[in-house]
Amino acid sequence: MSAPTETALGLTESRSIGGRVAKAVTYALVLVVFAGPLLALLVGAFNHVKDPTQLSLIPSGATLDNFRTAFDQGVLKYLLNSFFVVGFGLLLQVAVSVLAGYALARKKFRGMTVVMVAILATLMLPEEILAIPLSLILADLPVVHFNLIGTLAGMIVPLGAWAFSILVMTEFMKDVPRELEEAARIDGAGDLRIFAQIILPMCKPALGVIGVFGFTMIWDQYLLPLLVATNSSSYTLPLALRTLRIDPSVTPGVVMAASLLALLPSVVVFLFFQRSFVQGLTSGALKG
Repeated sequence: MSAPTETALGLTESRSIGGRVAKAVTYALVLVVFAGPLLALLVGAFNHVKDPTQLSLIPSGATLDNFRTAFDQGVLKYLLNSFFVVGFGLLLQVAVSVLAGYALARKKFRGMTVVMVAILATLMLPEEILAIPLSLILADLPVVHFNLIGTLAGMIVPLGAWAFSILVMTEFMKDVPRELEEAARIDGAGDLRIFAQIILPMCKPALGVIGVFGFTMIWDQYLLPLLVATNSSSYTLPLALRTLRIDPSVTPGVVMAASLLALLPSVVVFLFFQRSFVQGLTSGALKG
């Protein structure tokens, strides 16, 4: 009988036949629990599914009829609305995060602690608490008195400042050596040049992290579009999925096809930014 080996957590791993069988069964159960729903979604999107209790993990009779019906229901328009919101929302969010992170990490000003506490406080408030105040503000923006209800801009503006992205950029910018900044100032560089040519290029891993998390957060938004949208022409895809699900004329296969379309962009973005995302998490772990 083989001697047990020690794992990275200090546990013992048996190399016996019984231990290997137990490990294989455990891995199979974990795979079914986590990958089973995704596989059922993928198979159901290409099958004729009329009863949600008849979902199967085994494909049979693949067809694109579900996607055709989904497009006939306006899913393509909702998908374009989602891309519009996430594109401009993420661009605004990244811009605000890097500028706010630079100010909090490299500058000292009165009330900085209060600002940090206020930013952290926004992470502790559920969206439901902010729903009514947010809808009132969007209906009458202070100073300019614009009404953003019923517009895609109303879904973009509230996404501009996200505490998570600001905190990530702040912590990364704090770790940039100040000697580099001092040397640049001796050479006559101003704040804007230091920010653009020294600080920001060294924070590329952090940009990957806030890009992936920011895209996922904006893409999955449900409550904000629900507050802003007044008709189906301004629906985003997550909001449209609810409409499709409660429509008695739409089969579960069509809903799964639309859900698959809603899932794919997040997967593609993660794969595209995977290297920067992993580098950002690893850098944060090493710095911690």
